[in-house]
Amino acid sequence: MAKKEFQAESKRLMDLMINSIYTHKEIFLREIISNASDAIDKLAYIGLTDDTVEAKQGDFRITITPDKDARTLTVSDNGVGMTEEELESNLGTIARSGSNQFKEQMENGSTVDIIGQFGVGFYSAFMVADKVTVITRRHGEAGAHKWESEGADGYTIEPCEKDSVGTDVIMHLKEDTDDDKYSDYLETYKLQDLIKKYSDYIRHPIMMTVEDYREKEKPEDAGEDYKPEWETVMEEKTINSMVPLWQRPRSKVEQSEYNNFYNEKFQDWQAPLLTITTSSEGTVTYKSLLFIPSATPYDFYTREFEKGLQLYSSGVLIMDKCADLLPDCFRFVRGVVDSPDFSLNISREMLQHTRELKVIATALEKKIKSELLKLQKENREDYEKFWNAFGRQLKYSTADGYGAKKELLQDLLMFTSSKEGKLTTLAEYVERMPEGQENIYYVCADTADQAARLPQVERVADKGYEILYLTEEVDQFVMQTLDTYSEKKLKSVSDPDALPESDEDKAEQEKQAEEAKPVVDFVKETLGDKVHDVRISKILKSAPVVLTAEGPLTIEMEKYFLRTAETNTNPMMGPMKAQHVLELNPSSPAFQALQSAVNAGDTDRAAKYANVLHNQALLIAGLPVEDPAAYTELVCSLFV
Repeated sequence: MAKKEFQAESKRLMDLMINSIYTHKEIFLREIISNASDAIDKLAYIGLTDDTVEAKQGDFRITITPDKDARTLTVSDNGVGMTEEELESNLGTIARSGSNQFKEQMENGSTVDIIGQFGVGFYSAFMVADKVTVITRRHGEAGAHKWESEGADGYTIEPCEKDSVGTDVIMHLKEDTDDDKYSDYLETYKLQDLIKKYSDYIRHPIMMTVEDYREKEKPEDAGEDYKPEWETVMEEKTINSMVPLWQRPRSKVEQSEYNNFYNEKFQDWQAPLLTITTSSEGTVTYKSLLFIPSATPYDFYTREFEKGLQLYSSGVLIMDKCADLLPDCFRFVRGVVDSPDFSLNISREMLQHTRELKVIATALEKKIKSELLKLQKENREDYEKFWNAFGRQLKYSTADGYGAKKELLQDLLMFTSSKEGKLTTLAEYVERMPEGQENIYYVCADTADQAARLPQVERVADKGYEILYLTEEVDQFVMQTLDTYSEKKLKSVSDPDALPESDEDKAEQEKQAEEAKPVVDFVKETLGDKVHDVRISKILKSAPVVLTAEGPLTIEMEKYFLRTAETNTNPMMGPMKAQHVLELNPSSPAFQALQSAVNAGDTDRAAKYANVLHNQALLIAGLPVEDPAAYTELVCSLFV
């Protein structure tokens, strides 16, 4: 029996199949099982019009047989089988797909779904085996044939005996090494794990004889002190579930079933907050089952957290965490996507750039948003629970990437409102705006209580306008990114132009600024480079002083950079500072005392007043006082 050579650069191609296309060696079992499933599907399809097909739908099966003594793993099916010519064609030419050819020959409108591509997937067996034997008998043929190969050097084909139609793929496993323990693939527990992981939803039963424990029959003469005894038995069991939950109509699935699936699949003891199902047929056909967790995963904000959905091809897992199916803003979503439009035999790098993947990702993004908006309107309590768990992620995603996702996310955002201290959306804020209000107002502080007491809040609150309390570091960046919402400008209460001014108001302010110029100049000279500027405030009503910033960097941003600088190990990179503006209220008693000291020529006392006001402004803004001890002495000296 002469050995035949593989066609078409076989040695280089096989090396590619084994070492490049598949990331993990364990994938081989998925590929061989998928080929067996295809063979059964082909015979089932033929059986629709051919009465000579003996096997019926309930008889089809895939059998896994490990043999530790012979060091072989056999995957058998009772599918269509192959002729000698098909063995030569499908296994003699690497990367040839019998399944693809079968698909092309089928009539339009057929419901048969072929998962794999025999040519590529089959050769994954050589990742774990040093010899592969295929014994097959084609439906309608009396004789069987054996194909055998030890790798790229070639293969042999010869007649053999086989009682039934179908194919046996017998893999003789390689010897164990320090890096790879191939013997693990002969352990039934390992094989069960791999089948559940990759092939759980193959639509035909995957059978294997496994160890089980059962109670021995109680002897008839057993006394009251009899203790049950257990024995080990070998029993053939169906390993796979066969029917994916996401393939069933939602109306036929109880929420408890979804919850159990989520708990088991994603190792979360809590039920999901939201379950999302989708089904699409058209340019790209797919089904998805997505979950929003009830709580933030413990590692969510760490580098170890990996986003991504499980990606299946006709019920066969091809990627455990496909990151490209989810945008970062929805990285908390868990679930599965199943599409027949993806080939099993494809590398992770190739998969990331497929058009189908992008189409599905875009559709899922829209679906997740629409379901969250629905939850927001129909179940506010659950939405606020979601927001408390993942709102920060949505905020960071809004501010990230120059606002690329702001249109997607702006309706999902929530902020604490001055109206009853509750969370509100921007849409709800706009709906409540009274006639004449032109802007959406916000203020930044560490807590909502602090925000309500800030001096710059007073003039806007007295107008009866609602104010958003921004209490997280990212909030200021979010507001700058959004800039407007529903054609309403987002305005900080610290913005001098936050409220519209009449000509009379402007004239009065100019008059006050002119009268106060000597005091302002004195304070500016006294404080020097501690402040960028000193001015008469437009934003204060009764409070004496406030610290604002000029330029793109706000006070809140400075505080953020100040906090991050504490963990910065680079001594050359200090915290970024805003350009401080000290704003004074000419109507306040404190300013009048300062003005009296300046007019009386008491520069020493006036300088003390100026420094006290500056330090008070720093404290109100939440910024550190440069020298707390000196500030205390300064305040005490004014009592003398």
